[in-house]
Amino acid sequence: MGLLKNLLGKKDEPILSNEDFWRWFEENQKDFYKVLKKQGNVERDFFDRLSPKLEQLRDGYWFLAGMYDKDTAELVLTVDGHIKNIAFVEELVDSAPQIDGWRFTALKPALDINDVNIRMGDLEFNKDKLAFYSNDRPDYPDEIDITVVHSDYRTDIREPVINGTYIFLDNYLGELNSVTSVDTIQITGKDDAEKELAPIEKLRDFLIWRQKEFVEKYEGTRYDTENDNYHSLEATLNNGMPLLAIVNSALLDWDRKASHPWILSIEIKYNGNENGMPDEETYSLMNEFEDGLMLELKDTDGYLNIGRQTADHTREIYFACKDFRWPSKVLHKHQLEYRHRLDIGYDIYKDKYWQSFDRFRPGIN
Repeated sequence: MGLLKNLLGKKDEPILSNEDFWRWFEENQKDFYKVLKKQGNVERDFFDRLSPKLEQLRDGYWFLAGMYDKDTAELVLTVDGHIKNIAFVEELVDSAPQIDGWRFTALKPALDINDVNIRMGDLEFNKDKLAFYSNDRPDYPDEIDITVVHSDYRTDIREPVINGTYIFLDNYLGELNSVTSVDTIQITGKDDAEKELAPIEKLRDFLIWRQKEFVEKYEGTRYDTENDNYHSLEATLNNGMPLLAIVNSALLDWDRKASHPWILSIEIKYNGNENGMPDEETYSLMNEFEDGLMLELKDTDGYLNIGRQTADHTREIYFACKDFRWPSKVLHKHQLEYRHRLDIGYDIYKDKYWQSFDRFRPGIN
């Protein structure tokens, strides 16, 4: 009985770090390799064992696995479109040990157009079914806005066409490019197309060209907020509770917003008074948290504090960023540091023209 207890104890050891995960994986990799090689019950004997271990590391990790070639198994770790998790899945794969017969990949790689043929029911998604065109937006010249056209599109099958098209783009462009290189995508049919169609296989080159143009335009752009003006704003929510905001008004009028296209949005939930405002202790703690962020997310390094709003038992803090990886790591670290004192959540999304903050600019709806 003592031996059984020890074995069970070892099996249930928690995964607290990337090193713990890979140690566990190495202990089981021969079984995993065998089930992939022999095409056994992969769901039961591999995925059902892998999934809870990854969940102990971080929510939002996904995976694919199969034989890369006749002798090499591949595990692909993905984030399913969650940008704030990209840095962590890359770090996890970078820390992987060398294991004979295994290949580890961060994010789904781009595939040759001829190898991408998605089938969902009666619908197919491939180079013969899809085309695209670019939408030019004079007010937002740096926005990459495309319309993808599916030859079999109908309004009654809109949802499966949209889902299948996104899966196709994920595989054709690769996961990283799919979530970072395109700002806006519309999906429609031939009858509603407003421009001449380009073959979908030209989309990758089009995005490379647009990204190169963008980098050349904004390379070296820096901003120093030291002498900026901050304005206090007051409003009333629909439920009658007050809203207080402090925003960098000079920054919101900046004409090079697209150089900092990634928005870090932080949400802190608290138990407020009858007006939804924090007590003095909570207010000080939230300010301490924000001051700590400012020490690591510096304006001259490409992380601009746009401001914050407080209302209805919630504080929101906003940064505009030149990249998404470092803010992800900083917020994760501070989230852990304050986990027993503040209820902190965060997200990162792309908004080249900071349209999310038009509500803070007078005269813009």
